Amino acid sequence: MAGKGRVVTFLNSIQAKYAVTYTVVIVAVLLLLNTYPVLAAQDMIFESKKAALQNQTAVVASALAGLGELTSEGVEQVMSQLDDMNLTRILVTDQAGMILYDTLEQGGTLYQYALIRGVGDALNGNTMFYSEYAEGQFRSRASSPVVYRSMNIGSVYLYEEDMAQAVLLQGIRSTLIYLSAAIVVLVLIVSMIFSRALTKRINMLLRAIDIVREGDYNHRLQLKGNDEMARLADEFDQLTDRLQTTEEIRRRFVSDASHELKTPLASICLLSDSILQSEDIDMETTREFVADIGEQANRLTRISERLLTLTRLDAEYRQERAPVEIGAVVERVQRLLEPLAAAGAITLESKWQEGCVVYATEDDLYHVIFNLMENAIKYNRVNGQVIVNVQREDTDVVLTVEDTGVGIPEEDADKVFERFYRVDKARSRAAGGTGLGLAIVRDMVRQYNGIVQIRRREPEGTCFEVRLPAWMEGGTAE
Repeated sequence: MAGKGRVVTFLNSIQAKYAVTYTVVIVAVLLLLNTYPVLAAQDMIFESKKAALQNQTAVVASALAGLGELTSEGVEQVMSQLDDMNLTRILVTDQAGMILYDTLEQGGTLYQYALIRGVGDALNGNTMFYSEYAEGQFRSRASSPVVYRSMNIGSVYLYEEDMAQAVLLQGIRSTLIYLSAAIVVLVLIVSMIFSRALTKRINMLLRAIDIVREGDYNHRLQLKGNDEMARLADEFDQLTDRLQTTEEIRRRFVSDASHELKTPLASICLLSDSILQSEDIDMETTREFVADIGEQANRLTRISERLLTLTRLDAEYRQERAPVEIGAVVERVQRLLEPLAAAGAITLESKWQEGCVVYATEDDLYHVIFNLMENAIKYNRVNGQVIVNVQREDTDVVLTVEDTGVGIPEEDADKVFERFYRVDKARSRAAGGTGLGLAIVRDMVRQYNGIVQIRRREPEGTCFEVRLPAWMEGGTAE
């Protein structure tokens, strides 16, 4: 089979196992079919022999009973008047068991005592039948007493060897054997064909796995049919789609991260070289260059911290959660961002209802609220507003952050949560943005089974809405 790792021999393959299984089942069925019909036919022949011999025995015994007393001459006379019974042996004895008539050895056994199984039973007043199949023929025996006026005056013993019925039974048996052998061969061929067809599809799946494992995420299996293998192929194709998407995101992420890290690093190198290579640089210029280096180093720190945060979210690392009042977190973030808002003449307004509690970590909620409010301040207009509102709606806690900035174009609304995506790249870099803040917001909100949406604010600006499951007293909403 295709694939790296262990080698599967034919005897250990699914194809061989299916073929052997089919063959064993069919052989078992054929053994049953070869045994039951033959035994049933044999039993039918035994019953037929029993009825025929017992009837013939009764006829002979009835005819002999009319003699009153059995003698050799009288028995022979009666027997000569009966139709030919086509029997191997007919034997008649008197009440003492002495042979008076014997068709097998006429004259040789007369007036001798019959030491034959069944004769004694008949002399004791019982009827007897016995039949067997041996040496390619049926051997049947029957005996009956000869009764005259309620007195047992002798016995009748009949013996038959039937090869015709035996030949017929043997023919049935031979036919079944030949037919069974043909069926076994046919089943072997058909089972090999079907098992090969099944394992062919499995091999196609294994080859597809090898191809995808080598990095070709464009490969698709696309098996036809409506069975489990076709469904497995569909699942494989969907998994490959997800792998391809993930790989594209990873490559773009690495490319964007490298680009984002390269820009401040290049600036730091350039400024450092300028300081080192300028012999007559004055102290004020040096301070400016060092300040610029510090600013770029801070930018590197922010990018690194947010990359680590995204890595933690991708790994689904879960910290210890507890009921957290969102209003308290909003108040804390607002105090921290007031200097940044004041620098841009931005007014911060916030209001929240009591009891807006979610089951989360305070640090994660802090990240979400901080990123949304910081963006609302950075991308606002001078003398603008940032309005934060927290309220309870049924089983959800809803956080909205609105600004009065230029807004986000409709075609970019679905992309702003992608990593390193910027609507206005020049303005974002000037504001110190990394393009990771909203991606962190989305991933953190999803971690708590919440949703984050963006919409245009009328008459101007943007509104971000975060909806999280509310914490219930006595339980958690996750």
